[in-house]
This record gives sequence, structure tokens and C-alpha cells, in this order.
Amino acid sequence: MGIISTLKHLRIPFSYYLLPVFLFALSLSPNINPDSLRIVFIILHIFLYPSSNGYNSYFDKDEGSIGGLKHPPKVTKLLYYTSMLFFIIAIAWSYTINASFGTLVVIYGLVSMAYSHPLVRLKKYPIISWLVAGIFQGYFTFVMVYVGLNGFAWDAGLKLHVLIPGILTSLILLGSYPMTQIYQHAEDAKRGDQTLSLKLGIRGTFHFTAVCFLIATACFAWFFVSKNQFWAVRDFALALSPVLIYFAIWYSRVLKDESAANYTWTMWLNRISATALNVFFIHYFIKSTQILQVLGFI
Repeated sequence: MGIISTLKHLRIPFSYYLLPVFLFALSLSPNINPDSLRIVFIILHIFLYPSSNGYNSYFDKDEGSIGGLKHPPKVTKLLYYTSMLFFIIAIAWSYTINASFGTLVVIYGLVSMAYSHPLVRLKKYPIISWLVAGIFQGYFTFVMVYVGLNGFAWDAGLKLHVLIPGILTSLILLGSYPMTQIYQHAEDAKRGDQTLSLKLGIRGTFHFTAVCFLIATACFAWFFVSKNQFWAVRDFALALSPVLIYFAIWYSRVLKDESAANYTWTMWLNRISATALNVFFIHYFIKSTQILQVLGFI
């Protein structure tokens, strides 16, 4: 029972939703090393992110639906120990790449722990938790991946060619993050967690996300144009069109009945948006790096 519960709460498949940041950093990396690519991917998506999921689940002890689990089982002490073991593995393995990558992995893990740990519980503070989630799952993760893939020092994240795309990833996360909380208002309120979505209300969350989405899209378009990649502006818009259509349909449902702001609709938005971004960034990686030509496939 404890093993099954632990595996469910680690939510390893949920790492799929964080994959776009990895792919974007990969597409802009000058040193593509298959070994580093594989190791960094495994460290983050198999150990670090699941460790964070499990750790936060242990302290949240959710009774209602959470991301990736419609009916979360009760947590056990095994979940706590497993999440810590996964974190230790992620740290130890990351330092084999270089000290900068290892340190960034440590910082990411500690900040994610602070999100739900009762002594800090950043989740209680709407603006702080929103900023922390957006910055660390966006810009910070982008830099972490970039440093790990290329073997650079941490200060590579302060250079404009890394800083700007890193900020762009945060813009997307800052807009989408409140939507992931929209179905948890009752449980968050019961625990005293004043999330940004709870403060905005259901309709306010939709409006906030729509504005952030427009800003993020405009900024990505500017980024691609600045690199003379006009094709990317078109392809980015096409890739995100299913997300926009789904969002509009969902919003129209919510206007008629706010109970439509539920787990099922939210998770489908996550799936569609993650898939759209993953497909785009794979396409962007292939076309901008011309890797198929380099490998002799074209």
C-alpha cells in the first residue's frame, strides 16, 4: 500500500509538463553532448521533479485532486524518505557534471521544499508563491538546464542570450500557474493557503491568465524576430492555437457554470499546452540547429 501510494505521489509522468523548459534550453545550447543531455534529463525529470512532487504531497496531505492525481491516496512516511532519497541522488549525480549545476539543483530542491514545509510554507502567500513558482520553474530551471547541458558555470545565466529566453519561460509560467490552482480553491481555503488564484477568483484567474498569455506570446514573437527567425513566430502561433481554442471553450463553459473550473478541465489544458509547447520546441530545436543536416539525414 505504501509503495503504490508513494509511486503515485512522486508523479513521474507529471514531469512531461515541465519538459518545454528543457527543450527550449536545449534548442539554444551551443554544446550538444548526447551524454550530458541524457544525464541532465534523467536527473531533472526522473529524480528532482518527482522528489519535489513527493515532498510537497507529504506535507500538503491533500484530500482532493492535485496535479496528475484525481484521487490522491493517503501519504505515508515512505513517501517522505523516498522523496529525500531521490533528492540526494539528483544532487550527487548533478555534481558529476560540474559544481555549478549541482549547486543549482540543490537550490531548486530547497526552494521547492519551502513551498509546502510548515515552517515556511510559501504556498500561504499568494504573490510570493506565484513569483517563486514562476521564476524557479521558468528562468531558474532554464539556466539550470543550460548550465548542465553545456557544462558552463552558473553565471552563464546572467548573460543576455540566456537571461532573455529564461525570462520568457517565466512569463509563460507566471501566466499559467494560477490556472493550475483554479480547482483547489475550497481545499486551499480550508488549509489557509491564500493562493493567487483564490485571491483572483475563478473568472479573475481566467482574465489574468489571458493577459499574461498575450504578453508572453508578444515577447516570444519579439525574441524570434530579433533572431531573424520569422518562421518561428508563425509556427509558435500555430502550435499554441489549440491551447487558445480550448481556453476559449472552457471559459465560455465557466461563464455559464463555475463548477466547470474543475480538475478534469484543468488537466486537459495542461496536457494540450504542454504538448503544444513540446512539439514546438522540438521543431524549433531541429530547425534552428539544423541538426538533421549535421547528422546527414537531409
